[in-house]
Amino acid sequence: MTTGESSSQARRYERRLLVVLFLGVGFVLFDRQALAFLAPYINADFGLSSTQLGLAAGALSLTWAVSGIVMGMLSDRLGRRKPLLITAVVLFSLISAVSGLASGFVALLIARALMGAAEGGVIPLSQSLMFQASRPKRRGLNTGLIGGASAGLLGGIAAPFAFIWLAESIGWRWSFFVTLLPGLVIAAAMTMIVRERPLPPAAEPEKKPAAVKVPLRQILGTRNVVLCILIAVCYLTWFSTIVTFTPLYLLKVKGFSPGTMGTVMTCLGVAWMVWGVVTPAISDRIGRKPALAGFTVLAVCCPLAVMFVDNAWLLGAVMMLTYTGVGCFTLFMAVIPGESVPPGALATVVGVTMGAGELLGGAFGPVVAGWASDRWGLQAAMVIAAVSAVIVVLLSLGLRETAPRILSRSTGNRPAARAGAAEEVSGLG
Repeated sequence: MTTGESSSQARRYERRLLVVLFLGVGFVLFDRQALAFLAPYINADFGLSSTQLGLAAGALSLTWAVSGIVMGMLSDRLGRRKPLLITAVVLFSLISAVSGLASGFVALLIARALMGAAEGGVIPLSQSLMFQASRPKRRGLNTGLIGGASAGLLGGIAAPFAFIWLAESIGWRWSFFVTLLPGLVIAAAMTMIVRERPLPPAAEPEKKPAAVKVPLRQILGTRNVVLCILIAVCYLTWFSTIVTFTPLYLLKVKGFSPGTMGTVMTCLGVAWMVWGVVTPAISDRIGRKPALAGFTVLAVCCPLAVMFVDNAWLLGAVMMLTYTGVGCFTLFMAVIPGESVPPGALATVVGVTMGAGELLGGAFGPVVAGWASDRWGLQAAMVIAAVSAVIVVLLSLGLRETAPRILSRSTGNRPAARAGAAEEVSGLG
């Protein structure tokens, strides 16, 4: 096989992998958004308080976190990603119907917890596969497409329209049931397309890079990884609080109709899709650190807009412009930590970063916000989200740059980012 043939096949696989992982991760986020958009309809049957709604959202995040960490570490230890990914997709597709069978709050809580356990491994496994198959100059863009744009298109745009329409048409229970078939179709596509290891585009395809096993304590001793974990905690608080309580805020505080609320929330989906691509793509050019800090400054304004902008159309536009934090998720969960450790620790570092964020931010953030909302009103949740984003801005200032393009300018050596990873993982210094 010639170098040209190898490179062409590698690029072809990169594109095919991008499509199937785009659909897989997007559908996970589609399903995760269900509770937020169906909450008004579930409340009519169960009469949930804001604290209970936060607990239901937090239960999914809690099990999602544990699953992400375990699956990431397991895949690096076994050197296998494909079978674990397909199993996770099949399981969450089968379990998705369980939420529709819930007879009360406890049953709903258990169903969402099981869903989180099934879904938690999908993102670290998918991001690791995409990271390895991507050319360095497209690493941020590709991981942004599957981690941001897919979530925006399916979780942000399709989910509010689909779940609200289904709930109005056939009831909220059937809204959970219909998610079964698409998940199984995606799992079948993954079985046919995903390779355990991508074809290397180099001139010597028979040579395989050695997988360096990195102890977890060394990964957690890396400054960028530590900062990304703290950023993940704050950003998951920002995200989970906004998506969980904004629909209720728009309905109860601002008096919007369900249709108007759905339209405003769809604006967040459009923003998610756009910023999910634009933010990591810009970071490929200007650097990870300035992109993360700059876009997070805008993200501070998103929950504030929910509080202070009353016109629905203007609110949708402002939220679309300031929902930039979702584009940063790919940076602090996958790209920056992935560029800061050797290849053998990719799934572990993504799983640990995502898991810690989900555990402390995604699981406990909505619970705290729900308790505060019951005590001081739903505006308390928006304040918590804004403060969380401010903390992220401060933390991002301590990151070390990892973008290959930026490092190559300063060192004149294009592989500098990966070479620097071995030094970075040795300690905080």
